[in-house]
Amino acid sequence: MKKFLLLFISIFSFTFYGQVTLRITSIPGNTPSEATIYLAGSVNGWNPVDNNSIMQPDGFGAYQLVIPEGTGTVEYKFTRGSWATVEGNASGGFLPNRTFSFTGSPQTLTLTIQSWEDLGGVNNSTAAANVQILSSNFYMPQLDRNRRIWLYLPPDYQTSTKNYPVLYMKDGQNLFDNLTSFAGEWEVDETLNTLFNQGDYGAIVVGIDNGLGERQNEYSPWVNAQYGGGQGDEYMEFIAETLKPYIDENFRTRTEPQFNALIGSSLGGLIATYGVCEYPNLFRKLGSFSPAYWFALDDLNSYLNSPIDLSNHRSYFVAGQNESSTMVTNTNTIKNAMQNNGMSSDNTLTKFDSYGTHTESYWRGEFGAAYQWLFMDENLSVETISTIKPTIIQTLSGKLWLEGFEDNTTFELFAVTGQKVTALQLENGMNSLPDNLKSGIYILKSEINTIKVILN
Repeated sequence: MKKFLLLFISIFSFTFYGQVTLRITSIPGNTPSEATIYLAGSVNGWNPVDNNSIMQPDGFGAYQLVIPEGTGTVEYKFTRGSWATVEGNASGGFLPNRTFSFTGSPQTLTLTIQSWEDLGGVNNSTAAANVQILSSNFYMPQLDRNRRIWLYLPPDYQTSTKNYPVLYMKDGQNLFDNLTSFAGEWEVDETLNTLFNQGDYGAIVVGIDNGLGERQNEYSPWVNAQYGGGQGDEYMEFIAETLKPYIDENFRTRTEPQFNALIGSSLGGLIATYGVCEYPNLFRKLGSFSPAYWFALDDLNSYLNSPIDLSNHRSYFVAGQNESSTMVTNTNTIKNAMQNNGMSSDNTLTKFDSYGTHTESYWRGEFGAAYQWLFMDENLSVETISTIKPTIIQTLSGKLWLEGFEDNTTFELFAVTGQKVTALQLENGMNSLPDNLKSGIYILKSEINTIKVILN
């Protein structure tokens, strides 16, 4: 029996050792929302509608298909179910066959569909004139990566002296332009321009491109054993401590937390939720569209079980009732956890639609209402001048947020038994405590403030 089992494992491993995973990370913006994408090639007799060769959505905005190990070179193309709907080149014309070769080792090929021959090329940008690329390679020091950053400025930005609220939105390539979107854009620029023409005050939008293969890693602070994650803390540090200060320094923004929102869909909703809780003194508006809380539900819920003041937060949750079997219950679980930390029912809106789908087209239709609701009670036309009281707050992850102090303030750290442990130099903004401190309760003292600090 043991010999049979070992032989079975050996055959199983050999069979899948050299598989090829085809992964489509971008499709034309004019792809019909209900389209099915097929592989047609030498591995299936060039059948353009082979039900065994359907590119499957992976839940993270991509499509993939695993080809078992074979030999030689495979030629193939993608279709929407017929040769009349085969993929084309960037201009919508003929695209030569794609190829890959089996190597005996696992391969993952990241692919882009440029156009469909029956629908033509998608060469013309659909971004409005008041959308620009702030940087194609904005450096993320916390992750040692670069990322494209989009910037939408209100129609009157150049002709007024107004300061504007700011929306920091995830999956930036899907917000403004069909040319760069995965499966159609949100039309954030068109929506905000229309609302402005109807009397809306206006807002700045900062769109941060996702990291394609790093998207799962960056959009969750916690690791999902199957799909990755774990870099969300560094990702939010980038937005809070690098990108936001840059935007506030170079553009006319309302820097107060009640005028700054984090908005995202799917995993973007997960990281946006984490961000408004981890940085409550920077962001107090949350737009969570079809949030993929399942990715780290227990971790996020446990994180929210720690005390934090969300009494000034305002959150908009929207999703389709039938997107998944857990979408509604998971969203309500996180909403309730945030309300247990002080977020009022008046500042919470949940909207579950029978017609809702996990698609850009659904989120496009919901964006305008979410934006208006989040800022409906803010008097944006009045600038308030307030003196910042020296304040220290410990975030749920254990870091210290300081505001209102002179830079490089000296603090003394004491054990609860009274012994002085060390002296610390802290500054306004987010501060990490020394890694060599043991878990426990400490007292942090300065001439102005005393705070209890808990290290886990």
